[in-house]
This record gives sequence, structure tokens and C-alpha cells, in this order.
Amino acid sequence: MKTINLHCILFLLFISCQGDKKKEDVVRLVTEWQGKKIIFPENTVFTRYLTDTTDYRIPESEYKVLVYVDSVGCTACKLQLSRWKELIAYTDSITGGNIPFLFFLQAKDYREMRYILKSNSFDIPICVDPEDRLNKLNRFPSDVSFQTFLLDKENKVVVVGNPIHNPAVRELYLQQIGRQDYPQDIQTKSSVWVDATNVDMGVFGKSEMKQAVFTLQNIGNTPLVIVDVAVVSVVEKINTAIKTKVLLL
Repeated sequence: MKTINLHCILFLLFISCQGDKKKEDVVRLVTEWQGKKIIFPENTVFTRYLTDTTDYRIPESEYKVLVYVDSVGCTACKLQLSRWKELIAYTDSITGGNIPFLFFLQAKDYREMRYILKSNSFDIPICVDPEDRLNKLNRFPSDVSFQTFLLDKENKVVVVGNPIHNPAVRELYLQQIGRQDYPQDIQTKSSVWVDATNVDMGVFGKSEMKQAVFTLQNIGNTPLVIVDVAVVSVVEKINTAIKTKVLLL
């Protein structure tokens, strides 16, 4: 009998606001994939920009991220490479580049895929799998939200879900990766100075737009990577107007 670890329980809490049928499907899916070993095809070839093959082998690392993208629908929409670049840069900064990201694309339109990669300057090695060998070996879920996995050193699924599409899943990835014992100099985080931690936007109508500028300065000894910005709004109706306070977290 399979068990669901803490990360799966947390993920289920994140989807608790959804319908019962959706929750049941997620519970079934997470239970099925938790601890499942991913099988990689033999003679896998990785390329850069779909032009130059690279001598890249799937490493035996403590963790690795597997990203599978099928050929259904808008590939660029599903990939969101700019956001992957940000997450990879952040992960590299806290792990010293010890977490490999494996992209397997069932691309059929090479011209379109090459354009997507080059327009995003995405030079990370990827594997183009037009015969869908990886999926045939593992039978991934049809839901694109569950075609990305955090694997352990034995290629077993630790977390299932797309950290780019779902911020909650991203936190699960980073929490799990952060449990690994890295050298002290890698664990050290940078420090940042902010000129203001909150800005009172005053009172303005709901159709009016206002802008606030925050100045950040890296005052630490390690690179500072900003992966995302979270904005919390406190909304209070005052005589049909809206007063909004924006907090920088």
C-alpha cells in the first residue's frame, strides 16, 4: 500500500478550494505517482537549440527535475521558458548548480520549437523525443499540470506537479531541494537593502491606476536572484473609493 508523504499532503491542502471531483482526481494521481520510478529511454540525445548535439548525460544527482511536454496545443504556452530560466537561475544560486533540469519535448514542428528556444535564449540541453519514447515507457498523466516531476537520485518521484504553472508546487520543490546538505558557502544567502517596505497608495477610484517604485540593492557577498514578486493588497472601501496598501514581501 502506498503512502502520501508530507509534500503530497501539503499539495492536497493547496487544492482544497477546488471541487470534490477535482480533489479526488488529484489524490488518486498523487498516490499513484508518489515514489514511482521514472524510466529513461536508452541512447538519449540532447541538443542545444535543436541544432547542435551536446555530450550530455543524465547525471546521478541527489535531485533532478524532469519536464515533459507533449505535442498537444500551444508548446510555448505550456513551456513558459522565461519563467523556467528564472527558477533554474535561483535553484543554481542556492545549490551551486547541483540540480539538473531535464527537458523532454515531443516536438514535431522543429522550426517552431527552434524559434521558441532561440527567442528565449534557452541554451540548456534538451531532448527532442518525436517518437514519444519517454511517455511510452512511463505513461504520464494527460493533465499538463502533472507532467513535471522532482526526482530523487534513484529517479523516483518525490513531488509531482509543475512549479511554473503553480506557485504552491514551486514552494514544495524548493522546500525539498533545500533539505539537501550543501556546502556552507552555497547555503549562504545574499542580503538585500530596500528603500521602502510599504507604500501607501492613498485613495483612488477603482478604474484609476497608480504606480510605485521600490529600489533594491544587493549588499551581500553572493549574487542576488529575484525569482518572483508577491504583492499583497489590503482593500478597504471608503465612500465607493478604494484605498490600497501594497506590501513588498
